Amino acid sequence: MDLAGLMGTINSFVWGPIMLTLLVGTGVYLTFRCGFVQFLQLPQALKLVFSKSSAEGVGDISPFQALTTALAATIGTGNIAGVATAIFLGGPGAIFWMWVCAVFGMATKYGEAVLAVKYRHMLPDGTMQGGPMRYIADGLGWKWLGMVFASCGAIAAFGIGSMVQSNSVALALDASWGVPSIATGLVLAVLTGVVIIGGIKRIGKVTAKLVPAMALFYVLGALIIIILNIEKLPEAFALIFSHAFAPASAAGGFAGATVSAAMRFGIARGIFSNEAGLGSAPIAHAAARTNNPVQQGLIAMTGVFFDTIIVCTMTALVIIMTGAWQSGETSSALTHLAFNSGLPGTGGLIVTVGLAVFAYSTMIGWAYYGEECIEYLFGIKARTPYRYLFCLVIFLGAFQKVGFVWDFSDTMNGAMAIPNLIGLLGLSGVLAKVTRDQFKKN
Repeated sequence: MDLAGLMGTINSFVWGPIMLTLLVGTGVYLTFRCGFVQFLQLPQALKLVFSKSSAEGVGDISPFQALTTALAATIGTGNIAGVATAIFLGGPGAIFWMWVCAVFGMATKYGEAVLAVKYRHMLPDGTMQGGPMRYIADGLGWKWLGMVFASCGAIAAFGIGSMVQSNSVALALDASWGVPSIATGLVLAVLTGVVIIGGIKRIGKVTAKLVPAMALFYVLGALIIIILNIEKLPEAFALIFSHAFAPASAAGGFAGATVSAAMRFGIARGIFSNEAGLGSAPIAHAAARTNNPVQQGLIAMTGVFFDTIIVCTMTALVIIMTGAWQSGETSSALTHLAFNSGLPGTGGLIVTVGLAVFAYSTMIGWAYYGEECIEYLFGIKARTPYRYLFCLVIFLGAFQKVGFVWDFSDTMNGAMAIPNLIGLLGLSGVLAKVTRDQFKKN
């Protein structure tokens, strides 16, 4: 078996039914242990996102900036290409299972952020460091497992957070406007370097402006298409709900899909998009300026709501309402076709620009994740070399064939999830107590 075949075999387990069940199952378990926090506290959580009073305490960036840094890494190709792939492989019903994944993923993301703030450390330079590597090592007392997580995170950042993002942008700009890939890579490397070399405070300032603007730009474009085709909206929702529980027949270029395919690909692409359970986002939330882990956990869980319930749903509705889902196209090409059908010319531009900005923001967010992981392993001295290496990899990724890099990144993401889920389940009692104590005060 060659290396590519080996990666494929590993990924069939890493992202197969057992792992997906464990990821969603953890969310279900934490939902019960934390008193259905994502249902009962969502209004309060959304209020906290925009409240200045939550930014009180020790930390590097505001709670809102921590959220936008996490969203910068989360809102990306999964919202454009991932949703399209889920529909192509699982039919419209896949979106229902993506929603289910998101609802329980909110509890997982809440738990990750609470533990990240509770077990974070202040480094010698005064910055905060936290995340799964810290709560696994200090909460469970398994330092070796924390190091496994950090190793996987530092490596995964070069793949999913760097090479594949620059390559996706390079391909899109070359196809749309004939921009040479080497030029795209150079510009992206420089633009990323300008931000990440300034550290988390600069990253927080940039993402606080970039993320809301890019999400609004994309969602407004989708809303215009939905409004122009508003008579098809009830049918779109009917397809989503009916095919979640009944097979989708072949039609046009669509090959058909079983209920199990809808469930599998909806959950898999949902997790790929919102990253709940992978352990990446809590690294950003640990830097928040707060003394209240539960408050930051509430803010963190809105990230899944914004990413999947809003942005992914907009993409899905456009694909289904325009009829593009039956075209036989997949990935970002399907989303491009759908938007262009809804808004000829302009729609394709929205997807191309959205893909470029989403990918850029992902690189910024993942650069910080990788940096914190390498810092945990080798200390502050490793921080600057890692930043420069990350930018170099962005440049190289723009003109490489990255099929293997995608597979390798998927493997590393799955490898991050396993120790993180062990940490969440092992510390679920601590999480439940902290949550219970906080809401008793209110």
